[in-house]
Amino acid sequence: MTRNLILFIVKNNNIRAYSDKKFYVKPSFLVCFKYNDYICTAQLTKTLNKMMKKTTIAVISLMLLALGVTMQQRTVMASEPMAFTAAPEKQAEIKFDTLRYDFGTFSEKDSEQHCTFLFTNVGNAPLVINQAFASCGCTVPTYTKDPIQPGDTGRIDVTYNGRGKFPGHFAKTITVRSNAKTEIIRLTVEGMMTKLDPL
Repeated sequence: MTRNLILFIVKNNNIRAYSDKKFYVKPSFLVCFKYNDYICTAQLTKTLNKMMKKTTIAVISLMLLALGVTMQQRTVMASEPMAFTAAPEKQAEIKFDTLRYDFGTFSEKDSEQHCTFLFTNVGNAPLVINQAFASCGCTVPTYTKDPIQPGDTGRIDVTYNGRGKFPGHFAKTITVRSNAKTEIIRLTVEGMMTKLDPL
């Protein structure tokens, strides 16, 4: 590996650069030097022998000392794991006003009954109803097809037709599938259909 050693000597805002070991430094000078890609500094506060050899040895020693500290700091920084905070994922969420509707008691003569389930997108992404189906052919749901923006509401209209069915209590389930965090929700309609009085 090639190592480039450059010495900078600063005095009275004047900078002199030396690219080899042939330099002479007086006491109390600020010494800046570059070793590879590392920039190091040292303040010479002790009186140095003016002989070239001793001065060179002292400066190089300061360089290596400062270089060792700098490399150690970079090693510690490189070894520390970097923490990444993932942005929260946007997700739609559906919330119904109620999950159950009771038609009450009605006559077989009025066998067709209607109700509406209202819901709100309480998430932070558009809500899409993919599918809504009932547990029986006598119950037919229709739903909002367009994407529902966060904070907006949608509806599922349910029609129950008891024509040809035995009178009495009934309970039917409507399964709703969407792209919400809660992907599947089940709604229930129930009621009591009484027998038509004979004429």
